[in-house]
Formats: sequence, structure tokens, C-alpha cells
Amino acid sequence: MNLTQLSTFRAVMTSASLSDAARKLGRSQPAVSASLKTLEDRLGLKLFERQGRRLVPVPEAHYLLTEVEDILGQISRVRQTMRSLVDARSGSLSLAAMPGPVSMLFPRFIAGQIAGNDGIKLSMFARSSSQIVELARAQNIDFGFADAPDGEEGENLYTAEHISGDCFLALPQAHELAGRARIPLADLDGQPMGTLQPTHAHQRAVRALFRERDLDFDTMIESQTFLPILQFVIAGQCCAILDPLTVVHVQAAGLVSQGIAIRPLAETIRYRYAIFSPRYRPVSVLARRVRAAWRAEVLRLLDSVQAGPVYEPSASSAAETASS
Repeated sequence: MNLTQLSTFRAVMTSASLSDAARKLGRSQPAVSASLKTLEDRLGLKLFERQGRRLVPVPEAHYLLTEVEDILGQISRVRQTMRSLVDARSGSLSLAAMPGPVSMLFPRFIAGQIAGNDGIKLSMFARSSSQIVELARAQNIDFGFADAPDGEEGENLYTAEHISGDCFLALPQAHELAGRARIPLADLDGQPMGTLQPTHAHQRAVRALFRERDLDFDTMIESQTFLPILQFVIAGQCCAILDPLTVVHVQAAGLVSQGIAIRPLAETIRYRYAIFSPRYRPVSVLARRVRAAWRAEVLRLLDSVQAGPVYEPSASSAAETASS
């Protein structure tokens, strides 16, 4: 038996006549008759009796129709599912992002990407940057977004696409420096500062710049992310040198109206992000599309705050772009 024979049988069983079935199938009447005859020969069973010009199904034909409906229905569902997978309208996504972006920007973007596609199942994890690297190394996520690592890509088990942008200063609107268009680091000498933990690459770079200029970096509060620090800025208790995506968060969350001022720095301090992808995990059409869209979204967001975004593809993503 093949699908053509089964489809022909169903059409004959659900049509008023053989000619009607032939019209539904877009085939000639002799071709329909030949297909039915072949099916009967394969089954070793006569499915129809001819009464005058009519074909009357035998009882066994009604049983077969039930089975054929199930088979053809299942095949139709498989075809629809595969079309949805190819069109990225169904499937599963396993994503991870560091706590700052995952609090608003990342889930808001992903929600927009999968809107209207009920067939997409999503797992989203908030993890530290080092944990996201480990998830990518273990091939446990489709992709993750985090701070760029200090070293090279690890053990050839994952790739990292880098995106960088300029940092900004967040300060209370009532601060004496808030009236300036740009803030030099020298003006932050001895100012109470909110900062990431000392081991973070950004904090190490900032402290190095202060040391080079013989400036005093006065840490008032340390945190894993910048988001809690913003509350201390609003309270007028410190300033903070922010990454550009946190600046986007400040604007999107309406924190400027709550007392935060954002100013560019006179010196350039770059902040580097990375999109981590497992090298050996099969990449679905859906995951590839969402990853590319998030990359474009990060570049757009950084550009929206004039952070001068720069994209550095991994070797594998550059090869994909060249081949497409």
C-alpha cells in the first residue's frame, strides 16, 4: 500500500460516485479504478461490490476507512509540524541570560519573537556569565547572552560572538556634575561610586584607568549587577559607570523621571557582551533565527543610546554568513 492508494480509497469512500472521487483527486476515472484494483490486490480483499453503476463498499471497507483516516491524518499532522519547524513557528528554545538583561530587555524581546506561535515551548534561565559559559560548554542551551569572557573560546566546545559599546555615567539629577555634557574621570576622583564586584572585567578595567590617572575610586556599594545600584543613585548616594544595556534599561523603565541622569564619559570605556552558542548541539531553524534577531536587537539598542556598537563574529558565525 502507498499513500496514493490510501488517498484514492478514502476519496471513493467519501464521494457520491467514482467520477466525483476522480474530480476531487484531479485524476481520471480509469486511474482511480486502477488504483483501487491495485489496493485490493495488495490486501487480497475485495473492498467494493458493483451494483449497477455504483460501487458499494463491503463491511471490511468501513473498517479500513477508519484506519486510513488515522494514517492520513497523522501524516498530515507530521507535514504541518515539519512546515512549522522550517518556518520557525514551532519547536523548543532553551535560552539563558545574565541577570541584568533577563530582568526586562531579553524576555521582552523573546516574547515578541514568539508571539502568535503557540507551538513554541520556551525554557529561559537567569544565570551568571560564568554559569552561562558552562551551559554552553555542556551543550545544554541553544544560546546564552552574558558578559564577554576574558580568555579565548573554551575547548572548542562553544563559540562566542562579541558585541561592545561605550559605557556611561549614571548620577543623581541633583548632583553638581549633572549639568555637564560629558564627565571626565578626573571629576569622579573621590566620588562615592556603585560598582560591580572587584573580579568583574569591567570593574578591573575601570580601576586600572583610575590608577593610571592617580585618581581615588571610592567604592560605596558593590553588586553582582548594576540594577540594584540604580536605587542608590536615585537616592543620591553614589554615581556609577554603567554598561550601555543598563542605560537602555534605565530609559525603558522610566528611571530618568525618578531622579537618574545619564551622561557620556569624556574617556572611552568599552563594555563587551557575548552571545554563546554550543558548538555541537544541533541548531534548529527557530534557534538560529532568534539568535540572529537578538544579535540585531542588541546592536539596535546600543545604537539607540549612541554607544557606538561594534560586532565581532565568532569564526563559525562568520563562516555561516559567508556561506549564506
